Amino acid sequence: MGQKISPIGYRVGIFEGWQSRWYASKQEYSDLLIEDFKVREFVRKAYAKAGIPRVEIERTRDEVKVMLMTARPGVIIGRKGTEVDKLQEDLQKLTGRRINIKIVELQRPEIDAQLISEDLAQQIERRASFRRAMKRTAEQVIEAGAKGVKIHMAGRLAGSEMARQEKVLIGSVPLSTLRAKISYGFTEAMTAQGHIGIKVWVNQGFYDMETTDGANAEAGQVPQKSKRKSKR
Repeated sequence: MGQKISPIGYRVGIFEGWQSRWYASKQEYSDLLIEDFKVREFVRKAYAKAGIPRVEIERTRDEVKVMLMTARPGVIIGRKGTEVDKLQEDLQKLTGRRINIKIVELQRPEIDAQLISEDLAQQIERRASFRRAMKRTAEQVIEAGAKGVKIHMAGRLAGSEMARQEKVLIGSVPLSTLRAKISYGFTEAMTAQGHIGIKVWVNQGFYDMETTDGANAEAGQVPQKSKRKSKR
């Protein structure tokens, strides 16, 4: 049986940073963790059309900084910033803390795995053919400049009586290569027959070794040959 881990968690601390950055005591840790979860769920449900694959949270003693990575920043900003002010007020009521919102536009949303999985879920919910949707989406991701893509669906596909799995793989997706920049996304399509799980892996190339947030992985490798000569 294979040992599987999320590509994002596998690279955290090496090439990827943490999505929540704060420190708390043992008494407060669980409450703040649940609060982060509620903030992310509220933002994604309220602005599902904005395409928000990632929400980063930083906490200080005075405020909570919420950074929204979005493909459509105009949806969140609204006219003259009215939507941002409303979102800020809603989050302050939800958490009881002062909120500072920062919006970051995604440079290449067409190869973001989370956005791809959500788009596939919408197609499945509209009763589109899952095989056609998987193949067409994978081809579009490759045309957008990705090195490889893998799509995995599981559930009662096409309304079948028994749940099964289907997958599409185009190009190279090296999950065990830490230098490979793998974008991972997961969502569920709510169909009349049940939930269909959708997982997407996208190979976006390699990390820039000079601008990574984590430590250099190659520096910690053990040399294959000993430099010291053994005594006989």
